[in-house]
Amino acid sequence: MKIIGIIPARFQSSRFPGKPLALIGNKTMIQRVYEQASKSKFLNKVVVATDDDRIAKEVKNFGGEVFLTATEHLNGTSRCYEVFENLNFQNPDYYGGIVNIQGDEPFIDPRQIDMLCNLLIKANAEIATLAKPINTTDELFNPNVVKLIFNKNKEVLYFSRNPIPFVRNFDKEEWLKKHTFYKHIGIYGFNSKIFREINKLQPSQLELAESLEQLKWLENNFKIKVDITEIESFGIDTEEDLQKLINII
Repeated sequence: MKIIGIIPARFQSSRFPGKPLALIGNKTMIQRVYEQASKSKFLNKVVVATDDDRIAKEVKNFGGEVFLTATEHLNGTSRCYEVFENLNFQNPDYYGGIVNIQGDEPFIDPRQIDMLCNLLIKANAEIATLAKPINTTDELFNPNVVKLIFNKNKEVLYFSRNPIPFVRNFDKEEWLKKHTFYKHIGIYGFNSKIFREINKLQPSQLELAESLEQLKWLENNFKIKVDITEIESFGIDTEEDLQKLINII
């Protein structure tokens, strides 16, 4: 299976305008993401999807591949789909798998990308994603940290901003001792056929309620396979997040 890695990146962000071009050391964030993704053992191609000429210029400057997309995309999945459809038009059915790589994780571990690719190749996953055990109560009850539960076959049952499941008869400070909770690592792999189908879906009630796009896929009976990682991810939402990361490294 040929697999393409697509990195959606936009300049306009209410919380951190120009985020992909923010410098981390001597490299921009988008360059670091691109270079990390390019270390994957399974990706046959890596491309940045953006609607901004400044980002496109930066990608070309460091020797990366970029695709200019329309401006009206509501999310990264839709932006990735435009790239995929254009490449598929040029070379039909060449890519059997797509990995949507977050453009704000400059130190994403390529082993996590490979885990997704393995789910697509060996487990024939329709959609693949990752989860990590939660270790702190603050993280467990933070609504910005998306939680998930899955069945014995590691197929996702639900995503939520609330802790799931609810641990009855115990104080919240005891929950982590009574159950293993998982947070969602926001990277996805898609079978190409399924990728086309989910991009035709209309917004769903659960998606709108939790503001989580992946719930729309579950509501429409698509299966999401999950693998467990112990590798921490560091997404950058604000300039404060970036400064914290710089201080760490």
